Amino acid sequence: MAEFFPALTPAHRDFVARQPVFFVATAAAGVRINLSPKGMDSFRILDERTVAYLDVAGSGNETNAHLLADGRITIMFCAFDQPALIFRIYGHGRAVLPQDAEWQDLHAQFTPLPGTRQIFVVAIDEVQTSCGWGVPQMTLDHPRETLNKYNAKYSDDERLAYWRGHEGVSIDGLPTRVPDALPA
Repeated sequence: MAEFFPALTPAHRDFVARQPVFFVATAAAGVRINLSPKGMDSFRILDERTVAYLDVAGSGNETNAHLLADGRITIMFCAFDQPALIFRIYGHGRAVLPQDAEWQDLHAQFTPLPGTRQIFVVAIDEVQTSCGWGVPQMTLDHPRETLNKYNAKYSDDERLAYWRGHEGVSIDGLPTRVPDALPA
């Protein structure tokens, strides 16, 4: 039932474009596995071997820490409509922050969102499709605006101070990189 591919195909691109949510998993030796849901039109396919997603501040900076320590990342999309399908991207990722040279070009490919902290770029090792027959069929009611509203209420200085003071390490004590500036 599972099929592996070395890169994204046009069918994969079409499937990803229709999905309103994806899940990101990372890990590093000796620490918790992190698994996070993502949405908000934050995923982009850069080419058949590279994807990226815009990361908005929320409940920690675990992905950043794990990618610094280990680099491995899995991204999963599930079809909650028909036809059933699970699509996984296996790769190695890195964080690009506003102070990094490639930020401007990458950030231009996304819709600006309050609280934007970094962009994760993933070099694809392999992708996989599988049946998804056990995933329930659901419909999207509407996106949540709660995170955007939460992040919009803080000034740039408040946001940067919080990141420096609270997100310089993961929940397991691994170091992270935090922005020293906000997106222009």
